[in-house]
Amino acid sequence: MINEQIRDKEVRVIGENNEQLGIMSIQEAMKLADEAGLDLVKIAPNAAPPVCRIIDYGKFRYEQSRKEKEAKKKQKVIEIKEIRMSPNIDTNDLNTKIAAAKKFLQKGDRVKVTLRFRGREMAHMNNSRYILDDFAAALEDVAVIEKPPKVEGRTLTMFLTEKR
Repeated sequence: MINEQIRDKEVRVIGENNEQLGIMSIQEAMKLADEAGLDLVKIAPNAAPPVCRIIDYGKFRYEQSRKEKEAKKKQKVIEIKEIRMSPNIDTNDLNTKIAAAKKFLQKGDRVKVTLRFRGREMAHMNNSRYILDDFAAALEDVAVIEKPPKVEGRTLTMFLTEKR
């Protein structure tokens, strides 16, 4: 809230050079801000009494947006990479998929391992669970099972994350 939007009777005021001006009525605070040619901005509404600051509101908003952009740059976005397999996968193909998963995990991504069943393979869903168990066992030095294997329709899905 700025200037006339502030409805409190008394506020604690901080000056333009970060000096404490004390507790005063809102009219006095507005008068001080007008004399300085700046705005009265409420920065701590939950305090008792609320804290207001005499600053240039446009400059304040600009600096806040810059800080938010900087914080956003430093964030790391964790992606989910999916590895799809069928229940009749050969050992060499499985090893290739394991190597790809290891590469994703080392980059810091989460890995979703999906075992897709088609047609008659649906009847032997429980017998194929060992494929996901072997996959997790092969990656246990770099990965941890975040969500254990779970049946979702025609697929068996498991999530892996990097070991901390």
